[in-house]
Amino acid sequence: MTDYRQAQRRLRDHLAAVGALQDPAWARCHDAVPRHLFIPETIWTDRGDGYYVPVSRSDDPDLWLDACYSDHFLVTQVDDGAPAGPDGTGDVLTSSASMPSMVFGMLHHLDVGDGMRVLEVGTATGYNAALLCCRVGDGNVTTVEIDAGLAADGLANLAAAGFFPQVITGDGADGYPGAAPFDRVIATCSVRDVPYSWVAQTRPGGVIVVPWHTTYAEGGALARLTVSPDGTASGPLVGPAAFMTLRAQRLAPVDVHRDVHDEDQAEDSATKLSPRVAAFEEDAEFAIGLLVNARQYIGRSDPASEEFTLWLLDSASGSWAAADYVPGTDVFEVSQHGPRRLWDEVEAACRWWDGAGRPALTRFGLTVGADGDQAVWLDSPDHVLRHA
Repeated sequence: MTDYRQAQRRLRDHLAAVGALQDPAWARCHDAVPRHLFIPETIWTDRGDGYYVPVSRSDDPDLWLDACYSDHFLVTQVDDGAPAGPDGTGDVLTSSASMPSMVFGMLHHLDVGDGMRVLEVGTATGYNAALLCCRVGDGNVTTVEIDAGLAADGLANLAAAGFFPQVITGDGADGYPGAAPFDRVIATCSVRDVPYSWVAQTRPGGVIVVPWHTTYAEGGALARLTVSPDGTASGPLVGPAAFMTLRAQRLAPVDVHRDVHDEDQAEDSATKLSPRVAAFEEDAEFAIGLLVNARQYIGRSDPASEEFTLWLLDSASGSWAAADYVPGTDVFEVSQHGPRRLWDEVEAACRWWDGAGRPALTRFGLTVGADGDQAVWLDSPDHVLRHA
């Protein structure tokens, strides 16, 4: 296998060029923590049909090493460790090594200082915990992992690399009161509701960095919240962030066959709002998610085709909608059924977003109240858009 140091230097130069390594202290930790020591022998890649296939280090060590030092996320576990796809393939990715630019971007926003006590939620491979240990010292880092197998692997990786934080197997939604209070909390999983335990276990003036998303789309935003003496936490969304959901807040997989019914009774119409905007325009999708409580699913009859159907589903009310995207057209076919007209709600959300000047997701913010209530705001905590 090729010496990792050359690949590591290339990654460091790339991270510096894209602005992810702004602090010399984190640059030193990047060099002191070889990423490949935290990547398992087998990683998983999407074979193009929605299923994941294993790629082993022993099959192609140089390719594996290049993947370790690429600025890409690497799938390290599928189906909670028990591949559920056909012929040993993976169906749902359940753990990954985050892309390095996201890792160091989040650490930048965490704004860690010497000697600070840090709680990490989501140990996974242990790489992020090792970086934190390098920065603030092993004794100041507590990392929690709900998956016992991942926790054991992360602990072994950390020890092999010479780092010894407190590794706890447990539900990160509960934080870890045994080591509180913390100066900083960082989550490597996404949430719809920030667990109030994280706020309660953070010192006033402390910072929580967590990926946050809506029910509509798991591709959400990175929230940087500052804890106040009154027990609230508030702050801006500082950029896009897509992570797997905290296991305590996972939703069941979308099932179009289960939730779409009575298609012959659906109301058919046409729309000028492109389903591509509603599904793939980052800022529009985020705004829709703030205002429309529904799930979305992209269906393709041909994985290579640009055509797709955007399904909107609300199993609670039995409502669904389908909007067909065909490239090169200006009008798109829509079907809706149920007491909620979900596509109409999406159109209304887009009209609001357009009327508000098409705000980027970084103009929004989040406040977690002392009672656990969440408020999403635009530009200022005084301009609340919704409570959740």
